[in-house]
Amino acid sequence: MTENTAHTDSQLAAFEDKVANEQRIEPKDWMPDAFRKTVLRQMSQHAHSEVIGMQPEGNWITRAPTLHRKVILLAKIQDEGGHGLYLYSAAETLGTTREEMVQALHDGKAKYASIFNYPALTWADIGMIGWLVDGAAIVNQVSLQRTSYGPYSRAMIRICKEESFHQRQGYAATMVLARGSTAQKAMAQDALNRWWWPALMMFGPHDSDSAHSGQSMRWKLKRESNDVLRQRFVDQAVPQAEFIGLQIPDPNLKWNEERGSYDFGAIDWDEFMQVIAGNGPCNRQRLAHHIRAQQEGQWVRDAMHAYELKRQARAVA
Repeated sequence: MTENTAHTDSQLAAFEDKVANEQRIEPKDWMPDAFRKTVLRQMSQHAHSEVIGMQPEGNWITRAPTLHRKVILLAKIQDEGGHGLYLYSAAETLGTTREEMVQALHDGKAKYASIFNYPALTWADIGMIGWLVDGAAIVNQVSLQRTSYGPYSRAMIRICKEESFHQRQGYAATMVLARGSTAQKAMAQDALNRWWWPALMMFGPHDSDSAHSGQSMRWKLKRESNDVLRQRFVDQAVPQAEFIGLQIPDPNLKWNEERGSYDFGAIDWDEFMQVIAGNGPCNRQRLAHHIRAQQEGQWVRDAMHAYELKRQARAVA
């Protein structure tokens, strides 16, 4: 064994010991290249999801039914932009830049959550995004507050607090519709029918079929498996739907007394893979909009860069 190999082995042992003892890995710590790539992929995908997720909701700002609902929606969308900022900043601690991450998204090398490739057709969809989409996100993200990479873990603390608000406002908006007129309740039920299965897909494939889940679990980047998190979400959401008089669109859904959880039907993973591959209802629309917004905002970045250069020049003088 060469001296260099021995040194790497000792670093790996120290890294694994730190993870095993629930200590956070920090940016200046030694880490395996595979760990660095995995956490960077996870954080950039999460950041992209927060930013792309602003699109279906932003489309409803001017069509919110009341001023009160508009103010809430504006605050929520602003939060999502902030979440993207926290996560891009956390990812930059690993030596990449925001520009590189955005370019990877535009080039099709980076992904975002498949759920945001579905259209928001009615105001009820905005309620479903808050209740179901953010609700599913919360189930996953609460455990990420204990993820093994320090900057990611700390970013998730504030994100989870704000996502909890998002979930509650979505459920409250859905409750108003479900307890409103016959047409309003039908609108809420229609939205639930369309968003339920994509929400279950948010947790990713079954653990046995996931290319990344096992390694991420060993490194404690993920704290719980896809299937465990999905089951927890179902067990939370079903009673919420029943309470406001909506029906989960799953004929196989039933309470399993022995397990103390709900059994539910098979997910259409072919649909999931089609959306991931870029063939969802809104994939091209979402990416094209992001590229256009990036291009139209270039003058702002150029102005900020010019101002910073001028400030630095004055400081030197």
